[in-house]
This record gives sequence, structure tokens and C-alpha cells, in this order.
Amino acid sequence: MAQLTPMAKGLITVIVLGVAGSLAWNLGLKERFANSSDPVAVSRPAATPSGAPAMAQPPAAARAAPTDDKNAALGTPGNPLKVSLVSFHGYAPALVANGNSLNTQPGSIYSKNGLNVRFVIQDDIPTLATIFESGAAQCAWRTSDFWAQEQPNLRNAGLDGKAVMIVDNTQGGDAVIASDPAVKAIEDLAGRSVALLQFTPSHGMLIDALDNASLTARKKESVKIIFINAEEGTAGVRAALESGHVDAAVLWDPDLALALRNVKGAHVVYSTKTATNLIFDVMVCDSRLLAKPEGQAVVQKFVEGWMEGVQAARANPDNAVEALVNTEEFFKLLADKEGRPFVKSLFANVVWTGVEENARILGLAGGTNHYERVYKRFDEIYRKAGALANPKSPVIAPQDSFDYRFIKAMLARDKPAATAAAQPQTSFTQASLKEATQTQAMVTKPVTVGFSSGSTELTKRAEKTIDNEMVPFIENNGKAYFEVSGNSDSTGARDVNQRLSAARARAVVDYLVKQWEFPRERFKVVGNGPDRPLCNEANAAAEGLSLEECRAINRTTRVAVYGGR
Repeated sequence: MAQLTPMAKGLITVIVLGVAGSLAWNLGLKERFANSSDPVAVSRPAATPSGAPAMAQPPAAARAAPTDDKNAALGTPGNPLKVSLVSFHGYAPALVANGNSLNTQPGSIYSKNGLNVRFVIQDDIPTLATIFESGAAQCAWRTSDFWAQEQPNLRNAGLDGKAVMIVDNTQGGDAVIASDPAVKAIEDLAGRSVALLQFTPSHGMLIDALDNASLTARKKESVKIIFINAEEGTAGVRAALESGHVDAAVLWDPDLALALRNVKGAHVVYSTKTATNLIFDVMVCDSRLLAKPEGQAVVQKFVEGWMEGVQAARANPDNAVEALVNTEEFFKLLADKEGRPFVKSLFANVVWTGVEENARILGLAGGTNHYERVYKRFDEIYRKAGALANPKSPVIAPQDSFDYRFIKAMLARDKPAATAAAQPQTSFTQASLKEATQTQAMVTKPVTVGFSSGSTELTKRAEKTIDNEMVPFIENNGKAYFEVSGNSDSTGARDVNQRLSAARARAVVDYLVKQWEFPRERFKVVGNGPDRPLCNEANAAAEGLSLEECRAINRTTRVAVYGGR
């Protein structure tokens, strides 16, 4: 059974986890997994705060291989490009491109492209400063949120790096789940406990959802965040839910799939199946490598080989399973216990991102740069949560965190990918809107869109509010439908308030469609008037609010999210 940490005060509690520690995988869960009838999964492991001091001596797996010839050109057999990975199925295309091996095999995609790559599995997650300084690798995986919190610390260490490609996009592989049927929406977590691993993408997803939820500050504070000890890994989070110690959990695959299968009544409350533009994995390379022409040439081949691996893995997912099983002990054990079809099923919840997806996510074919938006958002989240070693570290502009040259070079040669990236990712219909909005909303964001008294015309200030508070929320939830509702307080005539609130909600949707080019089919317009208050005006003090503060909360335009869970 998982060992639960004590619940600390407030919504976000900072637990000092110390230096970048080993996961359960490295502290004995490997043996437990091998011997148990119930697999314990800990892939895509959690990181301690990225500003933790570098380890005095890198783990054995992190050290540069003694056989490397430092005088040989980088990317040759004697001196391969070294890339740090963790055990995660999102990286299967890279292993496929390498010939189902950690080291480039003859006849593989990378070999044919004239590049030798050595993938180094580092499930203990050294800091990038440790990886780059030790020579363990020149490039390393990071989730976009993790990268946002680690880059300032890397600069503080006198180093830097840049992401060079998006390698996967979770779409269903991260989720808030609960076993209590009464928990149907993020707002239902008020007064309940949620287990998770701190400073992980799933943690960031929950923070973002709670920040956007239609809960008063007091109700948000009532959500009990239970941080599972880092050495327990995601297995500990799952165990907390299975044992009934918590009401909900935030997990990612494969523990997400196992929990949904094994916990009675377990169901998804909110996931990246709807919030499709929130969690990305990237490859970050040392800036010293990127500054040299010969280094740029190596990275270009690295990116191109990975993109070819995406196509190969999609064409033959069974071989992608074999690539994972052949190279990573974690997936060998998982396949032995659960079977290869289970490993293959995990691919359904993650998108291996090729050139087309990179162009779309990076905004290179028009539209929003989701990567930069997410990088900025998580920098804000983690600074507030205390995840940076130096909270006063300068804010890094998102565009300075990514080197676009390599994807742009591929896109310039791949006109079909550029054309496809410019097309809508999802088709929306009125019929699907009607069907979706008959279910329970997953999360509802209240936004104070100011209107002049009795008016339905948007002011410039109101438009800016929509741009800054509503649009990013809609863009996060790339496959969702939305109900946009106008709401009023209890003052004035009810029928007048209902008509006015509906007209104002319609004005908001008209703006979103005209100015932001969102499909109108994604939006249902509702005028609630005073009938759906967020705050009880008869007892505002119970929420720690004055009557006018309570009424102001009720006078909001709300955006409710509907879609696949």
C-alpha cells in the first residue's frame, strides 16, 4: 500500500523533495514488478524540482561510455550522438528508427541516414545540467511543462538548451480519475482528496483545471492534494486510489489504464483526450551543440530520423511494441505480465508527432503556437507553486526555448505535411454538439466579461478579457464542445435577466467565431439569468465573501467543457 504524505495547507503545497532522486523503479519496485501478479508501472517517471542540486557523481547509466572516441566526428560509430530517455511508450518511434535497439543497427533508418545514435535510459532523471556537463548525452527528453521549469535553472548553472522537436502529444494518456460516481466534474473535487506525483505533467493539468474551475477560493482550498512519495512512483498513486485512501487520482499510462481496469467504479473525470493541446514531450539539445554547424547537421539528421520513425511505428505498431520490449526492461516485464496487446493499447492515448503535427503544434502552418502557449502557462504555474530552485530566475520568452530550424527545414521540403497541418484537426457538427452537451460538463470556467448596464455590446476591455482568459482555455481543450452561458445576480426582474444574459453569451460566441475563427458548431449559447448561482447570495459569508463580491461571481460568462473523457 502506498505511503501517503501528510496533507498540507492549501491547494498547492510545496514539498521539498531534495535532489533529483531515483524512482521506485530504481529503488526496488523493479523486483516487486517482476515477482508480483499485479504489475506495478512507473514509466514516464516523475521529476523532483528541476532546480535540485546536480548529483556529485552521475549514475552509472548516465556516464559517457568509455569506448567513445572523442576525436571522432559526432554521430559516427566511434562517437554516436547520445540521447537521454526514460521508459515511456511515446518514444517508441526513436527506437524503431534505430533498428529496435538503443544503439544504431545496420540497415536502420538512422544508419541509412548516416547517423549513429545511442539512446541512454535514465529513469532516475538527472538534471539537464548533470546530463550535459557529464557528457552522458547531448540531447534529452523533457515534457513541455518540465522544460519550462528546468530551463531557468539550466541557465543559472551557466548552460542552456533548446527544444528541437515535439515527439509526442498525450491525448487521453493523462487523466483525473475517481471511483465515487458523484465525482463527475472537476468542481466535484471540492472537499475531496486527490493523489498525485508532484511537479509532473498530470499535476500541472490538475492545477490548470482547478484554476479554471467554477469554484470559489474557499472551495478550491478544500481540495486536498495528497502528494505521493516520489519513490513510490505512479504505482503509489494508483495504490492510494485502489485502497480507498483518496477519492481521486491523477495518473498517466500505463498506470492510468490499470487503475481504470482494476478499481471498482473508476472513471475519467477530465483527461487529455479533451485537453489535447496541453501536454507535449520534446527533445532538448545542448546549446553548445546547436551553436556549431557540424552540430546542427547532426541534429537535423536526428530530427529527420525520428520523424521517419514515427511513420514506421504508425505503419507497424506491433514492431513498435517489439522495439520497447527489446530495449527497455520495464516494457519487457509489462509485456510478460499484461501481454503485448496491452502495451499496444497504450498507443491509442498518445500521438507520435510527425512533421505535420509539429507544424500544427508549433503554429508553423498558421494558427496558435500551442507549444509556446503551454510553456508560458506552466512557467507561471510552477513559479507560483515554488518549483524553481531560484524563484527570482528571469522569465524566459517561450520563443527562446525552441530551435525551429530543424522542423522548418523538413516542412519546407514536405508540402503535403504543410498543407495537412493547415487543415482543422477535428470536425465539429451541430449534432455532436447537441449530443455532447446532454452529458455532464467536465469543468466550467467563469469569466467576468464586463458589459455596460443593459447592453449586449462587447467593450474593448471585454474583448481583451475574452482573449486572455477564455481563448487559451478553449485552445487547451482542442477536441471539446462548449456551452457558453450568460449569468446574472439575483437583482432585477428574472425574465429580463435571462434574455439579457442569453444575448450577452451570444455576443461572446460571435466574437470567438469572428475574431478567433473557432467553428460555431463548437458552441451552445445559454442564458441562465439568476438560476445558476456559483455563490449563495443569502449566505455570502459562508464563502468568506461580501454580498457584492458574491454577486460579482454570479455575474459571469461561463464556459463549460464537454467531450470525450
